[in-house]
Amino acid sequence: MKDIAHFIAGFNRFRQHYFDPHEQRFAALQQGQNPKVLVIGCSDSRVDPAILTGCAPGELFVVRNVANLVPPCEYDNQHHGVSAALEYAVCHLEVERIIILGHSGCGGIGALMHGISNGRPAEFIGPWVNIAERARQQVLLELPDKDPATQSRACEQAAILVSLENLLTFPWISERVESGSLLLHGWYFDISIGQLYSYAPETAGFEPLG
Repeated sequence: MKDIAHFIAGFNRFRQHYFDPHEQRFAALQQGQNPKVLVIGCSDSRVDPAILTGCAPGELFVVRNVANLVPPCEYDNQHHGVSAALEYAVCHLEVERIIILGHSGCGGIGALMHGISNGRPAEFIGPWVNIAERARQQVLLELPDKDPATQSRACEQAAILVSLENLLTFPWISERVESGSLLLHGWYFDISIGQLYSYAPETAGFEPLG
């Protein structure tokens, strides 16, 4: 109950300091949303896209999952939550940018690289993070003798590139990218130093933002 009381107190502060002074904005948002950016971020509690970017309600359409992964496009009549969100953001909201937001110390990527440490089977986590299996293989090939932390960091960044590639397997994304009406970005947040990086194709590396 202590946690719930903390949340309720936080909501009351939100009403007092944020909602009430911006009541007209929220009244407008009640009529619909028009975000220009889709962020695919990690479920990790330390990496909230709206907080990191200082965005207000209505500015970002956000999808969060373990290890901020995008699966390839598949038409198999299965449940595809991320793909459904992509379709809605791109085809209905017509966002102009998609950002894959990865981060340091990602538990999902750690599970991909080194397995689950608590001894129980990863019934859902394992198959999910295997979306980035080729990132793991790349790291093991290029950095076979590095320590686990270095390998994990490299895989965190390589997995962002896998998700960017997977985005292009959706025809309605690749068509808009080719036309120039949709831009794709790969971002990486280093929690330890508070630095945000963006993937730069011209250098094939992540460069500091800001």
